Amino acid sequence: MAVSLLALWFLFREVGGSDVFGTLGRADFGKLALAWVLFLTGIVVRSFRWRALLQGLRLRPPFWLLLKLYVIGGFFNAFLPSGFGGDVVRVLELGREAEDSSAALGTVFVDRLTGILSLMALGLIVLPFATELAQWLRWLFVLVAVGGLTGGGLLLEGKCLGRLTSRLPGKLSLAGEGKLAQIYVAVVGSGKRAVFLALAYSTLFNLMNIGVHWLCALAVGIHLPLTFYFVLVPLLSLTLLIPLSVGGLGARDWVAQMLLGPNVVPEATVAAWTLSVWAVTAAAGLVGGLLYLWQGIAGLTRGDD
Repeated sequence: MAVSLLALWFLFREVGGSDVFGTLGRADFGKLALAWVLFLTGIVVRSFRWRALLQGLRLRPPFWLLLKLYVIGGFFNAFLPSGFGGDVVRVLELGREAEDSSAALGTVFVDRLTGILSLMALGLIVLPFATELAQWLRWLFVLVAVGGLTGGGLLLEGKCLGRLTSRLPGKLSLAGEGKLAQIYVAVVGSGKRAVFLALAYSTLFNLMNIGVHWLCALAVGIHLPLTFYFVLVPLLSLTLLIPLSVGGLGARDWVAQMLLGPNVVPEATVAAWTLSVWAVTAAAGLVGGLLYLWQGIAGLTRGDD
């Protein structure tokens, strides 16, 4: 929280906090509300993606449970360090329900990984048509996307990394009987059909996610070509991996400033855009927070452990 607040303080001092809040005050709240609905719809799509991976391991928890855990996870994504705090909650909760923590961790990992890979692939497909992007930004994205797709492909292929780590000590090897190896079995065990289905769901969700960023941009007066967002959103999403800020707050805002810069969009408007994206995701997360609170109160009333 301290890192996020400090990053925001420096940002407001640099770009003008009054200008940022003035832009947010003039924002089109109809477009922000539409972005919020689209983000909530994306949670449903991601729940189907997670179910496909679990079914590949012959696990069939009720869909409503997966949806509930994804909604609750959204709260922790917004209010815990990094943008993946909710994944820890999903692993713990599903591991308790399904009594298989390795499968829970493995499928949550692949769930996230397919989302990132799909986002990178979409960006590469659209990149030739994004002629208005600066040359350095195009090359940066190519390097990140190709590296990410290569690494992700190796992780999902399984055999290559298994052979490479087979001589490592049991605790570090992806082959054998160690805990890490058990988790990796769940990572690669869903099967090709489940992974391809997860990638299809990821593509649909990522189109929605790009739509959320585009609507938030329109709401604060940014009118960049839609192709911009197929490159910007993947790069901004990677900042959520940094576990030094709450929900990416502060980190994502500074990265956006570097990617766009004052020559493309005024700095205060860029800050208003990224803050509005966080506000939309946090507002969706509050639904999960209320659900988690109600679940906890209901458990206490029933006397659950």
